[in-house]
Amino acid sequence: MGSTSDKVKGMANEAVGNIKQGVGKATDNSKLQAEGKIQEKKGEAQQAVGKAKDAVKKGVDKA
Repeated sequence: MGSTSDKVKGMANEAVGNIKQGVGKATDNSKLQAEGKIQEKKGEAQQAVGKAKDAVKKGVDKA
């Protein structure tokens, strides 16, 4: 999977996670809030992987 794909999937997961947290909070559903937080963190991690791949690629291109 490419760095762009990782970053896009990460942003999507982070957005869905935020929505789940908001809906969970609005409906007083702690399980949904927790799922949202987990999905948000997953998205953040995916974005970090994409950024790391970019950094590695830039380093290889300079060598």
